[in-house]
Amino acid sequence: MVNFIWVPIVVGLLAVLFAAYLVSYVLRKDRGTPEMQKIANAIFAGATAYLNRQYRTIALLSIVVGLVVAAALAFLGQGSQADKIDLAWHTAVAFLVGALCSGISGYIGMYVAVQSNSRTASAARRSLGEALVVSLRGGAVSGFLVVALSLLGVSALFLLFGGYVNAGHTPSLLVGFGFGASFVALFAQLGGGIYTKAADVGADLVGKVEANIPEDDPRNPAVIADLVGDNVGDCAGRGADLFESTAAENIGTMILGATLYQATGNIGWMLFPLVVGAFGIIASAIGVLYVRASNVIEPDKAVGRDPSQIAMNQLNIGYYITCIISVIGIFLGSYLLLGGNAVPANYSIPAWVWYGLAGCVGILLSVAFVFITQYYTAGTWRPVREIAESSITGPATTIISGITIGFECVVMPALAISAALGLSYFFGSQVQLPVELQRLGVINVSGIFGTAIATVGMLMSCAYVLTMDTFGPITDNAGGITEMSGQPEAVRQITDALDSVGNTTKALTKGYGLGSAALAAFLLFSAYLDVLYGFKHDATVYRVDIANIAIFIAALLGLTLIFFFCSLAIRAVGTASKRMIEEVRRQFREMPNIMADDPADRVDPDYARCVDISTNGALRAMILPGAIAVLTPIAVGMILGPQAAAGMLMVSTMGGIVVALFLNNGGGAWDNAKKYIESGFLRANVKGQVVSRTDPEGIVLGKNSEAHKASVIGDTVGDPFKDTAGPSLHVLIKLLSTITLVLAPLFYLLHG
Repeated sequence: MVNFIWVPIVVGLLAVLFAAYLVSYVLRKDRGTPEMQKIANAIFAGATAYLNRQYRTIALLSIVVGLVVAAALAFLGQGSQADKIDLAWHTAVAFLVGALCSGISGYIGMYVAVQSNSRTASAARRSLGEALVVSLRGGAVSGFLVVALSLLGVSALFLLFGGYVNAGHTPSLLVGFGFGASFVALFAQLGGGIYTKAADVGADLVGKVEANIPEDDPRNPAVIADLVGDNVGDCAGRGADLFESTAAENIGTMILGATLYQATGNIGWMLFPLVVGAFGIIASAIGVLYVRASNVIEPDKAVGRDPSQIAMNQLNIGYYITCIISVIGIFLGSYLLLGGNAVPANYSIPAWVWYGLAGCVGILLSVAFVFITQYYTAGTWRPVREIAESSITGPATTIISGITIGFECVVMPALAISAALGLSYFFGSQVQLPVELQRLGVINVSGIFGTAIATVGMLMSCAYVLTMDTFGPITDNAGGITEMSGQPEAVRQITDALDSVGNTTKALTKGYGLGSAALAAFLLFSAYLDVLYGFKHDATVYRVDIANIAIFIAALLGLTLIFFFCSLAIRAVGTASKRMIEEVRRQFREMPNIMADDPADRVDPDYARCVDISTNGALRAMILPGAIAVLTPIAVGMILGPQAAAGMLMVSTMGGIVVALFLNNGGGAWDNAKKYIESGFLRANVKGQVVSRTDPEGIVLGKNSEAHKASVIGDTVGDPFKDTAGPSLHVLIKLLSTITLVLAPLFYLLHG
């Protein structure tokens, strides 16, 4: 059983080698025409310049926070002075390693993504299949590095911190790794989200609405900043988000597993998330390798079929293959690691079967989130069509309709999360507790471990899902490069089809990220109580009484934090986009040759100035909301006590999940309503009444129509919702848990 620790280490190293192979595959492709390379170079320069500045800022903040946390634990922690110092240096090292791994995975993934965009555009000149494979494998570099470095970091620290010598205590020394990952993820996601939406809003409102020029038109001064933003927001930001999800899930499950290890002597309870995570990497690699150019039907051979649907079908098949192999992996991992334990199960069914079923619940939840997100954000379903149709009567009704859909869309995901938690708890609770834990008033540790396994199961496909997410900005950039370099219509049809698929996959990843955050947050809440009370599992100390005034106050503050954090994030986008709009208007006004009809008389806009506005706006604006997110749980725990911190965690997690669902899906629906109109799917008669797409009397309300302009305004409102505040909440609700986990000994000492 002890040798199983080498499984995640070996598979993690193989995943890094697999990512290196993917990098080699992508970089061997040609970069296209000189015009394509010129645009791609500008995107690359802007993205790397921003990330270099951002990560320097994050690195300095990380060092300061790491030292402060170490000092606090060393002087104010529990136990003897030697115990305090031991906990302090372990936590500080783990924090810095987690921050470093998170930064490396996001940076390398973004680097390869911006190297893939022109290669995808060039491949589109030859075939849809080749362009699909190049963009997917470019995105896979980020996906596999994120999961591999998370797995390697936790596994290596477990061994270095003496995992087998004091296995029951070691997981609590790893929580700093999750805190470091969360800390970097918050600033990376928040800063990237502010950057990309400041550019996007400026490009859309001035370019599309005022100047009536197409999206990604080279005459738009903000277009390069917009393309850069796709990478720093969706590649680096989302990569850091899911890195911390996998890290926090592994550590939280190991902390809960330490309880059962101490009762049964089976270390498999703690190694389970690492080994099953390794199986998930293998499953994801098989899913990515399934998508090959030879499997794709080219548009000229599929007359009447939508090229975007052809490409999406290939990605879906790869995802389903990943999920099916993950089901096999979850049962195999349960059998190998939990099958030999001394814990009996109900109904004469082995314990590993019950836990395998709990893991399948998590896998099914990921599939459910894919379908739910598609329903609310894809143009083929009612919500998007409803918003598009409301745009006929102007921006006000477009915004009202989008807000309505946003409030509605929280219902099905919340029901799915609740069902997953309830089912996985039920399956886990069918495994009877060891005799050592069967006493009056004990909480159901086995049931809670079932929810942890569901989280493990959901995150098994993380590498593939993150691959699809990074695929989005690559294809978005490829579409912009194709249009700006003046490629033929046939090439643009292929990149437009892939861009459409990329918009869908980015929306799906947000749903997946939130679902995993919801399960991980409950897992980390349980782990917090374990660490706080020394694994006593006495129901009298695990009860969080909301009627207690301190706990009620903390819960109210936790919910308020969610709304105030969103306010700061969205305000930052508004402030930066205002500067962007003013700059784009200035250039159109003072440089009229930008819009010259004759290309010979036309001059290039000052793209660098717009990139600089987004960069400065994002770096300045990310500090305040990030600082408030870090300091609030610390203040609550120190002033109101550890039980109050638990109450804050409960309510802020629930509020964060619901608000993030509203922001993500509402914003995505606004975005795709605009694209629905741009695709020519909205038709109305002379009275302005919506008619069928097949009605010959219908008038197409496409680009530059009043309905389209209204939809652009709706999309502009939704942009900071879905790409800044919403994804940042995923990180926030896990950051609150990891901070309280790290500082639980301090809270306990101050309040007893």
